[in-house]
Amino acid sequence: MLKWTPYYILLFFVCLSCSNESVDEYVPTPSPLQIPQLFQDNILAPVIPTNNPQTVEGIALGKKLFSDPILSADNSQACVNCHAPENAFTDPDRFSDGIDGLLGNRNSMPLFNLAWNYDEKFFWDGRVFSLEHQAFQPVTDPLEMHNTWAQVEQRLQQHIEYPNLFERAFGTSTIDSTLVTKAIAQFERTLISSNSKFDKYLLGEVTLTPQELNGFNVFMDETKGDCFHCHGSDKNPLWTDNIFHNNGLDATITDLGLGKVTGDPADNGKFKSPSLRNLAFTAPYMHDGRFATLDEVINHYSEGLQNSPTIDPLMKKVDQGGVQLSTQDKADLKAFLLTLSDYHFIDNN
Repeated sequence: MLKWTPYYILLFFVCLSCSNESVDEYVPTPSPLQIPQLFQDNILAPVIPTNNPQTVEGIALGKKLFSDPILSADNSQACVNCHAPENAFTDPDRFSDGIDGLLGNRNSMPLFNLAWNYDEKFFWDGRVFSLEHQAFQPVTDPLEMHNTWAQVEQRLQQHIEYPNLFERAFGTSTIDSTLVTKAIAQFERTLISSNSKFDKYLLGEVTLTPQELNGFNVFMDETKGDCFHCHGSDKNPLWTDNIFHNNGLDATITDLGLGKVTGDPADNGKFKSPSLRNLAFTAPYMHDGRFATLDEVINHYSEGLQNSPTIDPLMKKVDQGGVQLSTQDKADLKAFLLTLSDYHFIDNN
């Protein structure tokens, strides 16, 4: 029978003390977004879900997944194939082909400043809510990666690196689709474009040419370009309202856009206004990539508008075919629009 000598009593209390000590849980390293000064001064804070905070480990994992063809059924296609950094994370082809060689009918949207998409509706037609949910669709879409999430999860789980990377990012080595898309969303939120010539002009670091300045005036003038209602201004560094519009592309609407999502005929032919940032890299233009050049885009709004039942009221001069810009104003407007291109962004991502 054990005798409770002073030694055993002391050992008992030491063990009891150890058993009550809490074990510190591993916490990923916080990595708040680096918000540019112009964004701080002019727009609201970014949208960061409380259940998916930005971390060093999560961002690194998301970047690796974004570039890994393991997500596709035949290990041949990654997100980066249709969202190339040198093209501001879009595709220079009008329509991206999936692993089966099939083409859709939409141009890949560029990816930047996504954390400031306040309505959280993604894709040209707004069919998905939240950046996390957006990442689910390309993996299973027959026109894109044509995989199953069960297959993706199995591959990642059996991979030599990924279980440890998920452990470091999320505190678990058990991999599921939710964590995959959370990591990708964390990486995508770091894609911030804020260093264009016009940004530097607003910060007093450079001057614009007379042509560029006149182009900005054409952009802002309701009697000329009248572009700012949908695409922002010097007070909106996103250069988009992130709202859905029918901008007069077709008299007969075949691609319903937002209307297919909402089921409301009043939404037929409406698509999300893209940002005007990085136009030097993101051709072709419009949701279906129909315009190969910026000149074609400007000509559309100048004299190519098509009337239809859901035409946006902001297309005020649709009856005249458009705003009827002079040749000089067109050239100046183009010069201004190109000042919104951020070479630092494409060179550092």
